[in-house]
Order: sequence, then C-alpha cells, then structure tokens
Amino acid sequence: MPDSHRSLITEALEALGVTRWVLSIHDPSFPGLPGEDLGRGSPYSEGAARFLAFARDLGFTGIQLGPQGQTTAHNPSPYDGTLFSRNTLNVALPTLTDPHGPWGALLSSDTLARLVSEAPTDGGPEARYHSACRGQALALQEAWDTFRRTREPGLVQRFEAFRVEQREWLERDALFDVLATRHHTPDDWRGWADSLEGRLFAPRPGEETQAEARIRELLTVEAEAVEQYAFRQFLVHEQHGLLRERVGAWGLKLYGDLQIGFSPRDTWARQGLFLRAYLMGAPPSRTNPEGQPWNYPVLDPEQYVAPDGFGPGPVLRYLDSRLGKMLSEYDGLRIDHPHGLVCPWVYRAGSADPLRAVQGGARLFSSPDLPDHPELARYAIVAPEQLDRSVPRHADGWVKWLTEEQVGRYAILFDSVVRTARERGRAREDVLCEVLSTLPHELSRVMARDGLGRFRVTQKADLTNPADVYRSENAAPEDWVMVGNHDTKSLWRLISEWQWKHALRAQADYLAWRLHPEVEGREDFARQLAQDPGLLAQAKFADLFTNRARSVMVFFADLLGMPDTYNAPGSVDARNWSLRIPRDWAAQYQQRLRAGAALNLPQVLAMALRAGGAEARARHAKLLERLDVAATRLRT
Repeated sequence: MPDSHRSLITEALEALGVTRWVLSIHDPSFPGLPGEDLGRGSPYSEGAARFLAFARDLGFTGIQLGPQGQTTAHNPSPYDGTLFSRNTLNVALPTLTDPHGPWGALLSSDTLARLVSEAPTDGGPEARYHSACRGQALALQEAWDTFRRTREPGLVQRFEAFRVEQREWLERDALFDVLATRHHTPDDWRGWADSLEGRLFAPRPGEETQAEARIRELLTVEAEAVEQYAFRQFLVHEQHGLLRERVGAWGLKLYGDLQIGFSPRDTWARQGLFLRAYLMGAPPSRTNPEGQPWNYPVLDPEQYVAPDGFGPGPVLRYLDSRLGKMLSEYDGLRIDHPHGLVCPWVYRAGSADPLRAVQGGARLFSSPDLPDHPELARYAIVAPEQLDRSVPRHADGWVKWLTEEQVGRYAILFDSVVRTARERGRAREDVLCEVLSTLPHELSRVMARDGLGRFRVTQKADLTNPADVYRSENAAPEDWVMVGNHDTKSLWRLISEWQWKHALRAQADYLAWRLHPEVEGREDFARQLAQDPGLLAQAKFADLFTNRARSVMVFFADLLGMPDTYNAPGSVDARNWSLRIPRDWAAQYQQRLRAGAALNLPQVLAMALRAGGAEARARHAKLLERLDVAATRLRT
C-alpha cells in the first residue's frame, strides 16, 4: 500500500483520539515464503517481515506478540513456555545459509531444502508441530557443528559476550536439558524431583555445598552441551534484536507478554521460590464457568521482601531479573492475568480431582478464616470483617474495602512491574493489563493507583445489560478495547453463528444506537446492518473507535477475515496454538475485502467518525471523503 494510505489512517486515528492501534499475533501464526520454514511461523522470517510491512501500511503503532519462551515437543502452548530462554523454533533458517549474513553460512542450502521438502504438507497440526521440532533441531545441530569447526572470530566474540551477559539464566536452563537427557525424561523432571539433581538450585539444609559442587561438576563435564544450548539461544536472541530494530525503524512498538505461568524448566530452576502446598488456577467466572486448574506454582509471599522488611527478597529479585530482560527486548508489556501478581486464586496441590480443587480454592491474600483453607490465614492481608460472605469467595466483591496500607501490600509484585517499566522509560499506556470478566476489588484498587485500565472484549458484550463490562460505551480512557483476542472465536465465525441463531438483529440494533447518533434514520441503518453480515462486521469494528478508550487492539484473524479459532481455553485440542496465516494471505485478504469479509479499515474509521454526529461530520468532511475513496478502492 502507498505511504499515503498510512498517513490517511494515522490522520483518522488522531481525529478519533486513538493513540495506540496494535496488532496482536503469536509467533507460530506468522506467514512464511516457499522454501523458508519447516511448517511453523516465525516473527524473524522474511514472510513475517512482509506481513509486518503490511501492518505498518495499515497504520498500526505496535505489534503485540505472545510469550516467546521455549515450548516443549508435546506442548505448543506459549503460556507454558520458558521465561528466560527464547523459543529456538523461531530461528529463521534461511538467514543461516547466507555467507554474507550476520552469522555466515552456518547451515547449507541443501540441508535447508531437504528439511523443507520433508515437512508434511497434510496431516494434522500435531504432526506438523512435531515435524517442525525435529527438523529445526537437525538444522540447529548443523549450525552448531559448523560454528565449532570454523569459529569465525567476530561471531565468537559476540557469542562470548552474550554468554557472559546472560550467564545466570543460561546455565540453569542448559543444565535442565543436560539432566533431563541423562534421566531420559525430556522436558519433565518429576521422575527425579526427589534427588539432589532435582533440587540443585533449592537444596535442603545441609546440602548446599554438595549442590554447588554438583553444579560445577556438570558445567565442566557437560561443557559442550551447555555451550551448544547457549549458542542456540544466542542465535534466536540476535534475530529478535534485528526484528526490534526493523520494526522500530518503521515506527512500530513491540509488546511482550509477561505470562503468569512457569514452564517445567523454570519451576525446576526456581522451585525454592514457591509454596509447596498450593497451585495457581482460575476460579469459576463468566469466561470459564467451571474454572481452570492451571497447575502453575505460587510464589511464596514470605520471600517477597528481605527478612528485615526493607530490601527485596528472593521473589522480588527474581522478578526484577525477569523484567529487566523483557524490557531490554520489548517496548511495552502485556501483563497476563495480573490477578496472579495481586490476588492469585490458589487450590491445593496433589488433588486427585484438580478441577474440583480449583472450584473450591480461595484468594491467597483474602482468606483470613476459611475453614477449608486454614493454612492461608498466615498470608491474609484483610480481616474477616472486610469480607462480604453473601457472595462467592471468587466474586469481585468478596473483599468489600481496603485501607491504603493494605492496597500497598497487595501491590508489592505489581508495583515492581510498573516501577521497572517506568525506570526503563516506558509510558504508562505501554503496560497492558489483561483483565477480562473478573476484576476483584483488590486488583481494581491496585490498578487504579497507577491509572491502568482493563480489556474490553466487545464480542462478549451483554446487549441486555447497560452496565456490562464488555460494552464499549463503558470503556475508560485508559482501557484497551478489542473485538476478540487469542482466546476467543474469530468475529467472522461469530457473525455466522449470530446469523443462524437469528441474533444479527440484536447486534444491529445495538450498533445502530452506537454509530447513528440521530434517531431519524437509525432504524433504516439497523435494518441494513441486519441484512448485510459483512457490513455488520465492519460496524462491530467501528464500535471500537467510538468510545473513550485511547487504545485499540485487533487479533490477526479478525483483521484478515479468517474464521478459525487460534485457541479454545480449557480444551485439550491439537488445533490450539496452530492457526497460521497462509502464504497467499495478501491475495486472500483482497478477495475477502471485495466480499466484505475482512477488516476494511478506511470504511471502519469513516463509520466511527460519522458516529460523532453532524458537527464531527462537518469538521472532518475532507478526511471522510478520502476515507470513503480508500474504502471503495479496497472493495473493488
């Protein structure tokens, strides 16, 4: 698209008061070029670069990535990936074949061609993922062998500097691989958890000297394996750095995802930071009525600060280390499930029925006298009289009121995130809080201190309840609004469902009320929306730009008109985390635009501007005329 298109979109966004227009996409979903990859997307590929250039032309100001940690061969969920190590499935292989590239020819073109040819073109997502894991491992093994043989001085120097800078987490993560290989349990340490090697970094009293000696021994005996692990991480970290430089030059911010969970590798390496009797999950809610037993460890509150109560304790030191790394790699952060930092929902570990256990769980700091969780009383910040026992303990109003001192105690971990972001020069608006249907009073008070908003996912709006949290008119300036996200159905799938459920008219009436301020003609507009599903979809997008929120996000499937679901929360399905933009996405997008089945941004922004009424239409008459021309051009 021409530069004039981007400037037109930017002008319209400014007129609407939108300061952040962000595209959300996870690593596996990026498109590739023929001969480029092994069946899984990467943000560092040439195919991704072309897609991101397209995003720039659409006026986006930022890209929201998912968690980018290493996933396992049997679990592709990025939210179960590592916290420090990056996912080496993202290493773009063609760049390793270029003798004039940043890393030289570490991989032969013949090897790349062979691996690409062996990637399955059919079969299910599980087979494709496993094939990508195997092929990528073979390619990176050859790259390592070439590096060991050639030892190009400039590359060696950069690699050694990386190892020194990242040593603390690199050695821990590498040793996990070493020990898992020795015990023949890749990605799982439960079988040797009771051995010294199962607690090398959290030895029992009296084992400290023995554990330190064993770590030194392993680093010596397995020096090559540790170095190879570091080299793979070096490659993917350098490629990430190049991506950030590229999108930064385009004026795009890169947002990382501060996931709340821990991978098996991180749980092993930092097990001394966790409570042993409890795990973290999600309580029953509108999003997940049954709740979700996530099986994530819970950070020990008694290790937040130092014993003297003044300096940071082991937990805060860990969090500061993690945040420092992330903020050196991203321009902003999405806080995944911030409840987990402020008022985590916990349930008993070791239960034979985890779902039942999580349904009977409690909030870690808001349970002073529960008879079924007496152990939690020691962590309680609130007193019994501050609770409303007429509502379920997972309800937003379970805690009725808090003093400022209590809010500060709830906020210890959350404040560390916000403080570190500010110290690194990040704007308040570049810290995103993924709050969906549940906003406990404790979390609400903590977020309000920093002026941070919640997510408003408008496809979930209850059209019969004017106060519903997902309705766009209830958004505050600091909120983020979106039609959907990585955990929802695509808008285009929903449009079809609303159609066969005869629910289009209800959506049309609501959108006509939002977008047609004059009563005269509103009924005709509603009827038009109800009769034209494609137009109704554009109106649903336009609704995002007609409220007080200054930040708008769109998921890639909604943008491109893709009807498939990226992830269905609470389900075990090989299709989860596998949806990918096809290679011919540009042609498909144009076809869908002509059919009214993809986001037509000029049309959407024009609808939003007209929703401002006669005065807005007069003030922006020339802008509206140019938007209309651009929208028509996209449809023809």
